[in-house]
Amino acid sequence: MDLNEWIESNRSMFVELSNEIWGYAELGYKEFRSSKTIEDALEEAGFKLERGVAGIPTAFVATYGNADGPSIGILGEFDALPGLSQDCVPYRKPLESGAPGHGCGHNLLGVAGVAACMAVKQAIDSGEVKGMIKYYGCPAEEGGAGKAFMANAGVFNDSEVCLTWHPDTFNGTMYANFLANYRVTFKFRGKTAHAAADPYNGRSALDAVELMNVGVNYLREHMIPDARVHYVTIHGGGIAPNVVPDFAESLYSVRAPRTDQLDALFERVKDIARGAALMTGTEVEITVISGMSNMLPNDTVNEVLQSKLREVGAPKFTEEEQAFARELSKSIPEGSLEANAPVYGLDSKAVAELKKIVLYEDILPPFRSEIVLPGSTDVGDVSWVVPTGQIITTCWTLGSPGHSWQIVAQGKMGIGQRGMLYAGKVMAQSALEFMRNTAVREKAVSEFKEKRAAAKYVSPIPSGTKPPLAIG
Repeated sequence: MDLNEWIESNRSMFVELSNEIWGYAELGYKEFRSSKTIEDALEEAGFKLERGVAGIPTAFVATYGNADGPSIGILGEFDALPGLSQDCVPYRKPLESGAPGHGCGHNLLGVAGVAACMAVKQAIDSGEVKGMIKYYGCPAEEGGAGKAFMANAGVFNDSEVCLTWHPDTFNGTMYANFLANYRVTFKFRGKTAHAAADPYNGRSALDAVELMNVGVNYLREHMIPDARVHYVTIHGGGIAPNVVPDFAESLYSVRAPRTDQLDALFERVKDIARGAALMTGTEVEITVISGMSNMLPNDTVNEVLQSKLREVGAPKFTEEEQAFARELSKSIPEGSLEANAPVYGLDSKAVAELKKIVLYEDILPPFRSEIVLPGSTDVGDVSWVVPTGQIITTCWTLGSPGHSWQIVAQGKMGIGQRGMLYAGKVMAQSALEFMRNTAVREKAVSEFKEKRAAAKYVSPIPSGTKPPLAIG
């Protein structure tokens, strides 16, 4: 059975699913309509559904097949980002001011996985392969670490290989790594007082937040170059300047290339918080609300994905889509393409050639980048539990900045939809390869065991921590 043709013949179904989720644009752990849309589509197709896994209402597993063969998993996401509402036009036009939007393309990400799983189901039904295909509905990738909590609960343990993808400006295989990450709240409590009449009786929680921020900013000189620390004040310390605020809270994201480096950096950040509390006579409560690991790469899985990218062949864009991209590119900040080029193994000559086009229609050659991507993903925790590989496909105009309205605009039109279906085909073909090729599957598992033994995995989520369902 030709899985590519099957996906293409059902294009309208997958485009409609993706557009529906694009319209919902729900934040992490609040993707009730989005997850149900995917659940219902898979259940109608004959998949067995397990809802609310790992204690997360919007997390689920959809399974099809039998136990006579291997179990292959495909990851799906469907959460949006705050403040990025945008119409499907190449200029800034929010649909609703301040509302969320799919600024990372997860409306495409989740549905490509659906397409891949449904295609593999056809191969199982025809007798071409034996085994099980699993779709993992993974909420709250954007800071909520849904997959990390699911990994802690053992959700991925019964798959032999997991595959995933992400919308991007290129077609290729993700060999680069990501930053391990803690998301942490610092709650300072002091003592209120009249700021003019008796300030000496007050203990300002806001002072503590500000002093902590100053201390962390001085720490930057002494961090490894690839580490990142950023913060926002989520409870600002009162609303009246003549009252000493007795409560203030900040939310920090602490990142480093490896979990051991992350732990060392986090200890220093916590010391600064305690020092700020000591200086201001306040108390501080430190709570890790989520954590994500760096990736454990699997070259065997990536090589299969890379071969299927070539085998399926990158899609070509229509003149209408090219025109949309040209108009959109006028809003992209100068230097965006050059800034990200090293991550993809591109030198200055390659960048100069790329600047002549707006949409990438080729496939990046395999490259082993030593650069750590300046972001984090909870796919990292899946990769420490099961051999995992990830591809990217062209869904965005070259240079499109991450988490932007430009990405939202492209998520409901041909550019994003072509990349979505391409990803679905590549993952379907790769899953099929792992199901019928015992040798390559065993090689992936062997590589995983060897690498994991050399670098012990400890989840960055503290024991007993529950998914932060209220953050969305």
